[in-house]
Amino acid sequence: MARNPGPFTYTGTGVFIIGAGEVAVIDPGPALPEHAAALDAALEGERVTHVLVTHHHADHSPLARPLARKHGCKVYGMAPRALPDMVSTVQMEAGDDSGFRPDVEIADGDEVSGPGWTLRALHTPGHTSNHVCYGLTEENTLFSGDHVMGWSTSVVVPPDGRMGDYIASLERVRAENFALIRPTHGPAIDKPRSFLSAYIGHRRARERQILAHLANGPQRIRDLVAAMYAQVDARLHPAAAMSVLAHMIHLIEQGKAACEGPPGLDSVYALP
Repeated sequence: MARNPGPFTYTGTGVFIIGAGEVAVIDPGPALPEHAAALDAALEGERVTHVLVTHHHADHSPLARPLARKHGCKVYGMAPRALPDMVSTVQMEAGDDSGFRPDVEIADGDEVSGPGWTLRALHTPGHTSNHVCYGLTEENTLFSGDHVMGWSTSVVVPPDGRMGDYIASLERVRAENFALIRPTHGPAIDKPRSFLSAYIGHRRARERQILAHLANGPQRIRDLVAAMYAQVDARLHPAAAMSVLAHMIHLIEQGKAACEGPPGLDSVYALP
């Protein structure tokens, strides 16, 4: 685990080493010298054949290229898509690894393998458009990156993050019936189906909460965040604002909410 704790990373970025002898590494983490040295020590005697990245955030992917170069292997993942400009945005604590590009562009359903292990890619857009989870076939375990976290709900930040995609991806993972989920942040989840149902239920409840506030009249995102997240650490309010915006865009797509012009943090929202 990288020593990069924070309000978005919990106790730090967990790195997973799959196999023995010939191994895959999932989400090598941030390019911190102390962390790189710890990972080298953990990999002593192993040959890394695959470096897998779930998505391009700065707490997940920066060490991927140096690690792959050191072991003479390739980086697997999905490249971030080009994004439209937004009038209002927020810098998340972890930030983007804007230079991330995989050597091998992985597609949904692709498999990589080594002695005793097989990893299958599941494209799970929502947290980011290029988010990929990896299922370990031999143990029916999912390495979920930031799509599912063991300590809180995942942040969905437009325009790259899309709430409709996120909920659909959660439903897809639930239908896969994994026996265990290992997130990058937080403890393992040993009852995935009930956990995911609660995750989805939380998002549906947020939508109902937003609609209930809109029933009282037009609202801006900042007003909704102040009311809905009053008991949440204020450091997380900027992230909460982006999740509310993602919910609002999804509600507009469903015809349940409306605003004048493109939806943004400063837009005025109302029931249609």
